[in-house]
Amino acid sequence: MNAILTQCKYEVVRIFRNPYFVFWTLVMPILFYFIFTNVVNSNTPFQEEWKAYYLMSMTAFSVMGSAIMNFGIRMVQEQTQGWATFMKLTPFPNWAYFTSKMFGQLVMHLLSIVIVFLAGYLINGVSLTATQWLLSGLWILLASTPFLALGSLIGTMKKVETASGVSNIIYLALAILGGMWMPISTFPEFLKSVAEWLPSYHFGSGAWNIILGDAPAWESYPILIGYLFVFILLAVFIRSRQKA
Repeated sequence: MNAILTQCKYEVVRIFRNPYFVFWTLVMPILFYFIFTNVVNSNTPFQEEWKAYYLMSMTAFSVMGSAIMNFGIRMVQEQTQGWATFMKLTPFPNWAYFTSKMFGQLVMHLLSIVIVFLAGYLINGVSLTATQWLLSGLWILLASTPFLALGSLIGTMKKVETASGVSNIIYLALAILGGMWMPISTFPEFLKSVAEWLPSYHFGSGAWNIILGDAPAWESYPILIGYLFVFILLAVFIRSRQKA
């Protein structure tokens, strides 16, 4: 048990030392939040609602980036550097190794949520009830699991450069088409219909609904769970083929 806790601790330390985590997960979302609420859209109607809405968007954007890019690329790095193979030769169980990685990533997600929420409060004075802060943060934390599975799928790639390029494209495409940078109500009808089937849209919309006093839409649950299982099955299938 002590070995597992120690591994979890070092996973958290390693993630914090990763420049991908600092830039994509913290710097970019907070910078975008400041620009889109104080520069680009500073005179929009319902300004207070917009600041809260966009805070949820950038928090979801932050956590999604950490899951897709940080988690996936680290898995490829460990594979190419031989660390994953080395761990298999130790008495440390394989399931415990993977559990420690998931635990470390979820801790980073929680810290990202707290930091971006705090940035929203300090930059724009976003004011929500304690229940809204808690439920929206909990939703973003739990609903990030499909993106962890997507990160695991990216982690099956053989080259860090390939994984980095692919994860960048997927991450930005999901963020833009999922309405995290701008509401999908501004999209053409075709793009709007595409967005409604993307996990990123349902990821963000759950938090948007919560700060409006509603529950996440019922269709968000089967769509997010469906993506979770699809990504997991694909990752397991590809890894089994690689081992074969």
